[in-house]
Amino acid sequence: MEVRVFPDAYGAALYTATLVETTITQLSSPVLGLATGGTMIPVYQHLVQFHRRGLRFEHVTTINLDEYVGLEPTDRHSYHAFMREHLFDHVDLSLDCRYIPSGAACDLTAACRAYDEILQAHPIDLQLLGIGVNGHIGFNEPADHLKPHTHVVELTEDTIRQNARFFDAEERVPTRAITMGLQSILFAKRIVLLAVGASKAQAVREAITGDIRTTVPASLLQLHPQVTFVLDEAAAQQLR
Repeated sequence: MEVRVFPDAYGAALYTATLVETTITQLSSPVLGLATGGTMIPVYQHLVQFHRRGLRFEHVTTINLDEYVGLEPTDRHSYHAFMREHLFDHVDLSLDCRYIPSGAACDLTAACRAYDEILQAHPIDLQLLGIGVNGHIGFNEPADHLKPHTHVVELTEDTIRQNARFFDAEERVPTRAITMGLQSILFAKRIVLLAVGASKAQAVREAITGDIRTTVPASLLQLHPQVTFVLDEAAAQQLR
C-alpha cells in the first residue's frame, strides 16, 4: 500500500488525474473503473484540461462503479448524467466504450448479471475510488457480509444524508443503488482511492491502519497488491 498526502484537495486531485493519464498513455486499450461524487469532480476537470492539451480517450473503455436504483439515465441526478456533465461530453471517448449500471432496469437481477459479464470481458487496469464517511467504497455499505459481485444495496442513513447535497431535499435521495461488488473492485490491477476533507479522516484511518473487517469495507483494500491512497492533509490528520 502506498499513501500520498498533499497539502490541499487541489494537489490530491491533480496527482490522481496524472495517475489516470499515465494509465491512458501507457496502455494500448486501457480500462478505467470510474467513480462519482463531489471528490471526483476536480479529477475529471483536470482530465478534461489534459484532453484539451492533447490527451486522447478514443482507445479507452470506462466502467462505472454504481448507479441509483429508479433513476433513468436522463435524470439530472443520475450518475449517467454526472459522467456526461463532468467528463464524457468533453472528451473523445466512444459511446460504445462507456459502461454504467442500469438502475432503471425492470429486472435488476438480470442487470447485475449483465454488468458482471461486462466486467469479466473488460478487466480493469485502474480503479478510481472515493470513500464514504462510514468506510463504504462504491455503494458497498458496512454489513456483516459483503457481496462479491454486482448487486442491489439498501443505502444507509449516513450515505443518504451525505448525498442529499446533490438533491433538492434529503427525502428525494434514492434509498437503493446498484453497485459493483467487492470482489470485482479488488480484481482491478491497480486501485487509487482519493479522499479529501476532515469528514473522511476517521474512515481513512480505519481503512489504512485498522483491522480488516466488513463493517469498514474500505479496509479490504489492505489485501490488494497495488493500492494508493491519495489524501489531503485534512483527510490524513488521524494517520501517524
